[in-house]
Amino acid sequence: MTTRAWWLVVLNFVLPGSAQVLAGNRRLGRFGLRASLTLVTAAIIVGVIYLFWPEAVLTVFTNTIGLWAAAAVLAFYALTWLVLTVNTLGLINLRRAAPGARPIIAAFSAALMVVVCGTAGYGAFFATSASGFLSSVFVAGPSEPPVDGRYNILLLGGDAGADRDGLRPDSMSVVSIDATTGQATTISMPRNLEDVPFSAGSSLGALYPEGYGSIDGCDVSGGCMLNAIFTEAELKRPEYYPNAVAEGSSPGVQATLEAAQGITGLTIQYFVLIDMQGFSELIDALGGVDIDVQNRVPVHTDEYFNKVLFWFEPGMQHMDGYHALWFARSRHGTSDYDRMQRQTQMQEALLAQASPANVLTKFQGVAAASSRVVKTDVPQGMLGYFVNLASKTKELPVISVPLIPENGVDPEDPDYSAIQAMIAAALEPAPTPTP
Repeated sequence: MTTRAWWLVVLNFVLPGSAQVLAGNRRLGRFGLRASLTLVTAAIIVGVIYLFWPEAVLTVFTNTIGLWAAAAVLAFYALTWLVLTVNTLGLINLRRAAPGARPIIAAFSAALMVVVCGTAGYGAFFATSASGFLSSVFVAGPSEPPVDGRYNILLLGGDAGADRDGLRPDSMSVVSIDATTGQATTISMPRNLEDVPFSAGSSLGALYPEGYGSIDGCDVSGGCMLNAIFTEAELKRPEYYPNAVAEGSSPGVQATLEAAQGITGLTIQYFVLIDMQGFSELIDALGGVDIDVQNRVPVHTDEYFNKVLFWFEPGMQHMDGYHALWFARSRHGTSDYDRMQRQTQMQEALLAQASPANVLTKFQGVAAASSRVVKTDVPQGMLGYFVNLASKTKELPVISVPLIPENGVDPEDPDYSAIQAMIAAALEPAPTPTP
């Protein structure tokens, strides 16, 4: 009887339902077998589809409906396996097994039940958590097609400090991604660009046809620079963008997006706004970030920069969220352009290190932090496409185009035609070598 007991336990684990078909309730066994074979067949089909069309599979599992369906299926199988395992223990009849084998068989069966049912149960919990995360961060709007073969995304990072009139972005860049190859180009825009043009049809651009604040000034304190556009539209002229909030954006974001289009000459489909006050939480949730520090960067203990707590020394440094935020934002002793380069470096490091495996293993923390610090109008329907595209992006070097004096850009008197020509040249695909 001991050998029979072991066989039934193993059969129940390898092919749930088979133990009942051989030695118990055949009706229950056939139900379990059909359920098990259906799951195996479905997994094989999904795997084959992923090999040839990964975007389709990723699209299903990066939207709330697909995740809720996956959660329901996993919960069903967890319950089914639980019932079959308990029933198998009844078929074994431990009293008839060898006395020394009874506790081992019982413990082994319980362990297998915990592994199988626990894994399925956790998968269901994970899927429902992911669904909630997607609903809180991503919108349900329509997808946008690529323009000239590219997706262009505006990245904004800022905070509403006590000394500021509303939120004012400190970090502004456009990430342009080749829709086929995944090649990414980062265009970093300094916050102090002046006479900023707006794209055609811009609501705020109608008020400043010659560039932002170029004739009669603007309606915010601190200078009519690029980062002031957000504040003016958000706090002073929200009526210029009456549909922004309903579309998952805000007046400040929309105005800044139109300005970024005017600067770069690109059509920008989506935006991502990161609250820098919570940015450190996201990095901590990912387990930190590795940065190759090029020059010494100070960390201060007071707002007047009188005391240096310590320095980031040149070389590879593993930073937690607090120190990564200091590294990206510190400007004392360096220029705004040095800071832009560090922020670009931080973006590239996060892109390289935020692997799917890393995100999945730390999902709860990443999801909680992201839902608090990230706002975007990227629709759920595009997530599968972008996740697949990101896997290609990670395999290629990121091209950087900082709009800084070293590249011929004078922020006080910028030549926007020259800037657009420089960007267009950077985005031009490399010629295919002739054989």
